[in-house]
Amino acid sequence: MKKLLELINVSLKYQTMTDEITAIEGLSFNCNEGEFISIIGPSGCGKTTILSLIAGLLTPSSGTILFDGEKLQKKNASLGYMLQKDHLFAWRTIEKNVFLPLEIKKICTEDNKKYAVSLLDKYGLKDFKKMYPEQLSGGMRQRAALIRTLAPKPKLLLLDEPFSALDYQTRLAVCDDVYKIIKAEQKTAVLVTHDISEAISMSDKIIVLTDRPAQVKSILKPKIDGDSPLRRRESKEFGAWFEKVWKELHT
Repeated sequence: MKKLLELINVSLKYQTMTDEITAIEGLSFNCNEGEFISIIGPSGCGKTTILSLIAGLLTPSSGTILFDGEKLQKKNASLGYMLQKDHLFAWRTIEKNVFLPLEIKKICTEDNKKYAVSLLDKYGLKDFKKMYPEQLSGGMRQRAALIRTLAPKPKLLLLDEPFSALDYQTRLAVCDDVYKIIKAEQKTAVLVTHDISEAISMSDKIIVLTDRPAQVKSILKPKIDGDSPLRRRESKEFGAWFEKVWKELHT
């Protein structure tokens, strides 16, 4: 499989008023095209910082990040970033919210708008395009946020705990929705999460980090029956994998 993303010995240091802090040290892993990977680790270890490095929002102190075989460029149009909250603008309809990245990137052509609308139609929001965010459930809003991220046709999706603001039952359903949409659109994704079950049920590969400064402690590849996160959670292998990942995090 072709490597879409590769981090090679990446470190990040920053200065405080009194000291130099190492947030990430010697981090190396890769993500193949079409792969769904999760990054998990202790609270505060730097998971979101890693996404910021991949997105080009931060520059590594040392090491290299390659995207599609070339050194990562800032403002890479082939990257899509989905945050913890949907951040839909209350004064714009769902359709207009989905068009927003097209407007920002100055690619709001009729063809691109048609593609964005086709995603809304395809993934259950056909009858809600002209409604406003407050008229939708939390799960539907997150689905709209994902479609907004997909509208500019990114090669890589960065997902920063996108389900954490939802209640447990909604979270399970939206997790399933998001996974199916990403797979159906044949996208590559990197998910940051603190939820072990979420990581196991969604991922082809799990990157387990140490405490700060973050390093790769282990890379796990769950082999679990099921074609969706909900199905995988019901699998007989799920419990054993949960125990394995939990031990990696806590030993």
